[in-house]
Amino acid sequence: MRTPMTIADFLDRADLGFRDSPGVVDEPRQPAPPVPVSTYGRFAERVRAWQAGLDALGIGEGERVAVASHNSARMLELLFAVPMSGRICVPVNFRLKPEEVDYLVAQSGSSVLLVDPELDAALSDVKVRHRFVLGEETEALMRFGIEPRPWSNPDEDATATINYTSGTTARPKGVQLTHRNIWVNGMTFGLHTRVWEGDVYMHTLPMFHCNGWGMPYVMAGLGVKQVVLRKVDGTEILRRVDEHGVTVMCGAPAVWNMVLDAAATWEGDIPGRDRVRVICAGAPPPTRTIQRVQEELGWEFTQLYGLTETSPLLTFNRTQPADADLPAEERARKLSRAGIPVLGTKLKVSESGEVLARSNTVLDGYWEKPEETASALEDGWFHTGDGGTLDPADGHLTISDRKKDVIITGGENVSSIEVEDTIFSHPAVAEVAVIGVPHEKWGETIKALVVLAEGATADASDIIAHCKQHMAGYKAPTSVEFRDTIPRTATGKIQKFKLRQPYWSGTDRGVN
Repeated sequence: MRTPMTIADFLDRADLGFRDSPGVVDEPRQPAPPVPVSTYGRFAERVRAWQAGLDALGIGEGERVAVASHNSARMLELLFAVPMSGRICVPVNFRLKPEEVDYLVAQSGSSVLLVDPELDAALSDVKVRHRFVLGEETEALMRFGIEPRPWSNPDEDATATINYTSGTTARPKGVQLTHRNIWVNGMTFGLHTRVWEGDVYMHTLPMFHCNGWGMPYVMAGLGVKQVVLRKVDGTEILRRVDEHGVTVMCGAPAVWNMVLDAAATWEGDIPGRDRVRVICAGAPPPTRTIQRVQEELGWEFTQLYGLTETSPLLTFNRTQPADADLPAEERARKLSRAGIPVLGTKLKVSESGEVLARSNTVLDGYWEKPEETASALEDGWFHTGDGGTLDPADGHLTISDRKKDVIITGGENVSSIEVEDTIFSHPAVAEVAVIGVPHEKWGETIKALVVLAEGATADASDIIAHCKQHMAGYKAPTSVEFRDTIPRTATGKIQKFKLRQPYWSGTDRGVN
């Protein structure tokens, strides 16, 4: 027997087995009236009311519904309601400029745009057939007590969501994730993170980003209480871990650095010690950050590697039993690797050093971009665009760099991630980004952009000497620029193409 694997499976089980269990705790401080704390039975009722409201609006199967919102219970509901009715959800990065949102809405052909009240004025000119502000307007749109039109032909290969790439290298592309992609990702994620009914999950990750990495679905299917956090704040994360008994969170290294900073002034014991599991992704974490999370917070640190195009899960890394007695620094170093392929995923490295993947979580294609799709899926493998190596001894993947971010200086390839990790180990450094800048003799030379820790002092010679002490001399930066901040995307990635632009002005490329 074969039945379609769709997103409905997760909510159906939540509604059946956990109808009276705590489901979702909405963000209490937001411009829209918060959704009252709900059980999974009430959550399912609201999902059906969304679907009936879209029915009444005349939005048919296959039509796109865009949502530009900070984390909220309504955003969470829409991640279920839209695709479960055969429609396609388009989560939009709430930090984009209005013209960028306009492009995404137009490129996806969305019929509906739902916006957070905080974005109402900024997005007022985005062109779309139907537009609603989340809150009182959408509550009026919803139809409670009316059975929504069922999806006429549930299909696991149908597109469930279109998730736009973060645009670190080019104009965003719409990644088509199918119900099957999301289903397999959710179940595999739950397996590797050991999720169970006693967990409490907090949304420290933006829900727009790859559907909150797919965690909302598996958490619902296993009846896990979900706590919504609208904006990331280290102290607030600690407070809610304490208040709600949170056990699982996901986020980029920058999130855990914020928590570490907040922990320094936290009164009393750090909440969640020996209970909380954090899953890190979005950027390779510095070894020092991993060690501090484990030692200062007492939280288990795990890492994954993936992309929006892979739903995202490709690898997973946690400390193995055989490594439990290793020194803390060595355990952290091993955890800094991306990990081994998750169940059902195959990886290989091409002759050029690019990581290639084959999995049921790999995208169906880029929305209305057949040439880009064919290129990404050439020869039956997804081309990640990341450079890396696979350890023949234990199968672990190590990401060396985005291929375009490898710095080639004097004919030598230098991984900017390796240099960043070394600089970050300097006690005066809070943040760092390493880029290649043009050089007449060497083609490129290495520049470090550094944010110093509060109250710390260091000059360029200190940073360069530190690097030369810990790595080959040719890998050390030849110049250091101190800055107040380093810009990142909402998912924690450093947009290096933007950092390089001023230095490569007047050339037809951004690297040599």
